[in-house]
Amino acid sequence: MKSFAMILSVMQASATNIIVGSQVWVEDPEIAWIDGDVLEIKGADIKVKLTSGKEVSLLFAEPVLIFLQSIRNLGVYLIEVVTTSAHVYPKDPEAPSCGVDDMTKLAYLHEPGVLENLKSRYSMDEIYTYTGNILIAVNPFKRIPHLYDKHMMGQYKGASLGELSPHPYAIADASYRHMVNEGISQSILVSGESGAGKTESTKNLMQYLAYMGGRPGAQGQRSVEQQVLESNPVLEAFGNAKTLRNNNSSRFGKFVEIQFNERGKISGAAIRTYLLERSRVCQLSDPERNYHCFYMICAAPSEVSKKYKLGKPQTFHYLNQTNCYELNGVDESKEYHATRKAMDVVGISSNEQEAIFRVVAAILHLGNIEFVKDNEPDSSKPKDDQSRFHLKTAAELFMCDEEALQDSFCKRVIVTRDESIKKSLDPLAAALNRDALAKIVYTRLFDWIVGRINESIGQDPESKSLIGVLDIYGFESFKTNSFEQFCINLTNEKLQQHFNQHVFKMEQEEYTKEEIDWSYIEFVDNQDILDLIEKKPGGILALLDEACMFPRSTHETFAEKLFQTFKDHKRFAKPKLSNSAFTIDHYAGEVTYQTEFFLDKNKDYVIAEQQALLSASKCSFVSSLFPPPQEESSKASKFSSIGSRFKQQLQALLETLSHTEPHYIRCVKPNNLLKPSIFENQNILQQLRCGGVMEAIRISMAGFPTRKPFKEFISRFKIFAPDEVKKSNDDIKTSKMLLEKANLQGYQIGKTKVFLRAGQMAELDARRSEVLGRSASKVQRKFLTYSARKKFTLLKFSSIQLQAMCRGQIGRRHYEFRKREVASLRIQKDGRMFLKRKAFKVISFSAIKIQNGMRGMAARNQYRYKKQDTAAVIIQRQCRQYLARHRYCKLKKAAIVGQSFWRGRMARKELRQLRMEAKNTSALQEAKSKLEKEVEELTWRLQVEKRIRAGLEETKNQEHAKLQSALKEMKDQSEQTRELLLKEREAAKKELEEARADKEASSKEIVDKLTSENEKLKDTVSSLEQKIEEIEKKYEESNNLSEERLKHANEAELKILEMQTTTQRLQERIIEMETEEQILRQQAMLTSGSKRRFPSFSSKVPENGSLDPQGSTSMKRFDSSLRQSALDRQRENVDILIKASTEDLGFSNGKPVVTYVIYKSLLHWKVFETEKTNVFDRLITVFGSAIQKEEDNKHMAYWLSATSTLLFLLQKSLSSASGKPPQPTSLFGRMAQSFRKSPSYSNLEIVRQVDGKYPALLFKQQLTAYVEKIYGIVRDNLKKELSQHISSCIQAAYIKGNTPPSMFWQHIIESLSGMLKTLEEYHVPTILDQKIFAQVFSYINVQIFNSLLLRRECCSFSNGEYLKAGLAELELWCSHATEEYADSAWDELKHTRQAVGFLVIHQKSKISYDGLVKDLCPILSVQQLHKICTHYTDDMYRTPSVAQAVISSLIDQTKDLEDSDNNSFLLEDDPCIPFSVDDLVNFLHEKDFAEMKPTCSLVENPDFKFLVE
Repeated sequence: MKSFAMILSVMQASATNIIVGSQVWVEDPEIAWIDGDVLEIKGADIKVKLTSGKEVSLLFAEPVLIFLQSIRNLGVYLIEVVTTSAHVYPKDPEAPSCGVDDMTKLAYLHEPGVLENLKSRYSMDEIYTYTGNILIAVNPFKRIPHLYDKHMMGQYKGASLGELSPHPYAIADASYRHMVNEGISQSILVSGESGAGKTESTKNLMQYLAYMGGRPGAQGQRSVEQQVLESNPVLEAFGNAKTLRNNNSSRFGKFVEIQFNERGKISGAAIRTYLLERSRVCQLSDPERNYHCFYMICAAPSEVSKKYKLGKPQTFHYLNQTNCYELNGVDESKEYHATRKAMDVVGISSNEQEAIFRVVAAILHLGNIEFVKDNEPDSSKPKDDQSRFHLKTAAELFMCDEEALQDSFCKRVIVTRDESIKKSLDPLAAALNRDALAKIVYTRLFDWIVGRINESIGQDPESKSLIGVLDIYGFESFKTNSFEQFCINLTNEKLQQHFNQHVFKMEQEEYTKEEIDWSYIEFVDNQDILDLIEKKPGGILALLDEACMFPRSTHETFAEKLFQTFKDHKRFAKPKLSNSAFTIDHYAGEVTYQTEFFLDKNKDYVIAEQQALLSASKCSFVSSLFPPPQEESSKASKFSSIGSRFKQQLQALLETLSHTEPHYIRCVKPNNLLKPSIFENQNILQQLRCGGVMEAIRISMAGFPTRKPFKEFISRFKIFAPDEVKKSNDDIKTSKMLLEKANLQGYQIGKTKVFLRAGQMAELDARRSEVLGRSASKVQRKFLTYSARKKFTLLKFSSIQLQAMCRGQIGRRHYEFRKREVASLRIQKDGRMFLKRKAFKVISFSAIKIQNGMRGMAARNQYRYKKQDTAAVIIQRQCRQYLARHRYCKLKKAAIVGQSFWRGRMARKELRQLRMEAKNTSALQEAKSKLEKEVEELTWRLQVEKRIRAGLEETKNQEHAKLQSALKEMKDQSEQTRELLLKEREAAKKELEEARADKEASSKEIVDKLTSENEKLKDTVSSLEQKIEEIEKKYEESNNLSEERLKHANEAELKILEMQTTTQRLQERIIEMETEEQILRQQAMLTSGSKRRFPSFSSKVPENGSLDPQGSTSMKRFDSSLRQSALDRQRENVDILIKASTEDLGFSNGKPVVTYVIYKSLLHWKVFETEKTNVFDRLITVFGSAIQKEEDNKHMAYWLSATSTLLFLLQKSLSSASGKPPQPTSLFGRMAQSFRKSPSYSNLEIVRQVDGKYPALLFKQQLTAYVEKIYGIVRDNLKKELSQHISSCIQAAYIKGNTPPSMFWQHIIESLSGMLKTLEEYHVPTILDQKIFAQVFSYINVQIFNSLLLRRECCSFSNGEYLKAGLAELELWCSHATEEYADSAWDELKHTRQAVGFLVIHQKSKISYDGLVKDLCPILSVQQLHKICTHYTDDMYRTPSVAQAVISSLIDQTKDLEDSDNNSFLLEDDPCIPFSVDDLVNFLHEKDFAEMKPTCSLVENPDFKFLVE
């Protein structure tokens, strides 16, 4: 009543602040609340226009209740108002259309505000909402994609509560983090009515805790968390049933304790169950069902049915009390096999499974035993043979005596002091004994299964911390409420008290954190209801236990006792129409309980005969369910009740919860049809009341329900004093000033928020509406003035236009008259002129026609004669040319054949001589002298050719000058001839005119004279043209001749170069042979010991080229020593190379010197062509040790440059054996090849093709791997450096600090510039630079874009402007870096750019679906667009997001993508290597290494002189 009075006072206070135009909520009996606008206020009367078109008048003079009865009559709604009481609440006009994720952020925290917020979020598939730290989960009754996968778990891992969208993973992560960090045990309480989704929420919590603290089990075993998760199917089979509200309702309470070790890993678990609904085994109401296991065993395979003598469910009494036997979409046969598999998983053996289903089948047979009266009075017996069959089957399944089982039903043994008396029972009592046995057997079976699961899972006795997940039934209120509902509602009352204390504690922590005064806030709980139920000795449970202890007590006497004891209690009432029922006013409303079965259901005892019978069963499993009772000392201790045992379990549960830090999840069922997209307001409100959410709101209303951050408060109410707000920089002082302007009392100013009492927000909005109304009046006045002035100006302008038109018409008429007069005069003049000109043109045209005909005829005759002469000359020239060419080709062919034959003969002869004299030094000397002579001869010839060439050039120049001068003279003559011709034509024209004037002269003679002169001139022109053609031909022939001579000279130079090379090689060979000859002589002198001189080597060599044995032996020793010294020197050189490779040798011509040194050394030593070598392994070791300093970017950039360029050189050099060029066969070909292999030629080519063996190819593969590894290290170092700055940029959107947000972007630019400078300094190939920055920009795109999808506060207009400025900085950096380094890096930000473009665009409500998807954001997927559109808030101009139709279209498209394999809306970073060796080869060029000049100390070493040759 206090809470009602408080809410009523708040409502009346709010109503006093309502003005015309305010938006309000009005109570409606059909849909709970309807929103509308206030149209008129007259005293206490308020007229409201609802959104549905209805109008309601509200009276606040006295409490009234408005009943709106909408009657559709001819399309008109009729409203009927009954004066009883009134409820009206203000509505927040600035509430976002998509709702808020935390309802503490609502401006008005009341019933309609909470309901509307949940409805808005539910329409967009946002099923989770916070109320502080409490999570409200609305069952969607459909699958929502990508909401529960591992990727989503990874997003919530380590995130603060409230940082991301509401989710059970956030609650689980918060509890896990508190347990690990603070060492305090946690508990998560999941509550709600049947069908609200408690079990699914519990599964999600278990999955996340297993994800965070799970560890793999031993080989062949399952981990603890897997066993806990897989125990659900077993518990659901034996503890779940179909009810009115849910097809899979849990009919027991479950508390799962997950134990953790000191490292935060799951080490054990235990499952506690409470109050299994045992009465369901025997009693059912339509259309509910019994427990699932009974239907599973009836649908088991035929061999199982025959074994247990089972049939269809319709044949059993415990199942056919209702008409519901099957569930839609559920195959009981498959469920039976799935349950058996689940039993295997949790550790229940096959024998135990057989025993369990044996007991279940026995319970079904017990229900079919019927009793009738026997011959004796008050006695009973089985009804017929069918009942005896089921009795016998049950006894066989229990493995007990059939007759003893019958006696336990039909007889009762009364034990006195002296003897035992056996008493017969009537059929009704026998049936009660049968049902009692069935219930106790099923209860013991369920408890055994739970205990067996706990044994299989195992507990950790050393665990000091745990997380408990409580899946408990919600508050229940049906038409008929019995003992089960009484116990369930007692549980919810206890948990509600715990919940209220926790909520009040959170309120205290909030007030303490903000340092405001809250000492006067009163806290009211439900302790009086708990005392009414469980207080000793006068509580309802105590009176029930007392009644159960008396045999003659009935439910009427128990109800009468309750009426007498609690007649004055405010929470207890007696219904008017029943003497055996009572009503309790719970926190969620009044519930009426029927006491008919209270006494029977409260008794928790086993009949002694049945206990002894089943304890002696031959089935060890059945006997274990009924162990022998322990001897008890007192008679009072023999009595046990369900209520007292449940009370103890509940007390133990609360004791466990009191030692843990609680977290709450309230599950809500949106409709009773169990279908998606249906939101029933009344049903939701009832569940919110039952779930305690409205109680939490009541507690908040008792304090300061409205809490606004300073920025938001000032932004909303700065209209009270706009000038003062602009001048002030202190948010606290500004907020106080605005509140003083509004004349409010009782508010509190915290450290970061403004705390308002209930109703004060409505008062502020009313004041704000008044200010806006006055402003609107001013705007209207100005607009009306402007409209009148505009109308007057328009009339004045129209009159002036009319006057101008009239004056213009008069002027135009006068002008037309004058125009006609002038035109007539001009027509006359032009007509006369036309006639005269026409006559003249006729005469002129006739004269010209005659002249043209005469001249054309003369020209055609002349052309015909010229054409015939030219054709004759061409035929003669072609004939002579053909005969000369034929004779020349025949002579040339014969000469070439003769020369080829003779040269081949001489070359073969020379080859034979060379082979015979190959080992003769004298022959070599002769060959040398011969070659020298040939070189001298060729040199002399070359000089002669040069002189000839110079002479030819001089002659050619002279002839060219002469021809040029002759050509010029001919052209001058031609020009002069043309000028004369023109003069003659002019003279002829004059003469013709004179002839016309003088008619006596004869025209024929003049024409003949002119024709003859023209023919002479044409002959002169044609002769000049022929001379020009002949001169041009001579010029071309001289040019061709000079080019051929130049070609011969070049070939002679090439031959001289080859001869010089051959001569040099022969000289080197002669020197080597002389050295060997001298060494052999010294060796022979030492071995013979005589003083005789060693004969010359050439005289001792036999014809076959072999030496004597002694010489051969000495030669071998010398070769071995020579080889050994060469090997030692080679090892030393390799060591020097390895040592130099570890040093920074710098760069030359933009390329690393160490690469040049390594490659030239390997190429010079021919390491690539060796089958076995350890040089490559040592180099790989050097590279591996060099990249140990992963944090040093400069060091890694140096080695990235060195290894990548070395890889390029290897790729260009190494080739397979099949790629060898063919060996030349001619002598000159081999000489040319030897010249190319000589050092002088090899120095011309830095990169050379070699035949790489296996070690070289393996070294190339290893080097490729190192290049990719170093590239990945450099890229990841830059990503790691940027990740902190990116996180700061993201947090800057919702965390206000002293650091300006632009500094974070500046840090990113500095990091990128630093890396670019390092890469340029160490000359890393730009292809690698491009790939590094492209992948880094892709990483920036992924991080920023995912933050927009996961954080609602990031999807705002101000954050869009902030990100737009950051992207502009990045674009500016890319332009400064140039395309050489940035390349396509800017394109990697396409997702973020389009998302930011959406955030900063204005008038989003006018954007269509096609414009959004195809034009504005074509890259983004439908799911991503849906997230951004629903998360968007305009925190600057308060403009709405896209239209609801667009969001509906996005939701429809999202549903079509639910079944796709990849439906994740988040972007993922690609860690692959984006380049190949071919990319390096295509980018770098061999000529870049041609001008390298190594400056290292190796150049001074004689063995490394090849580096500078």
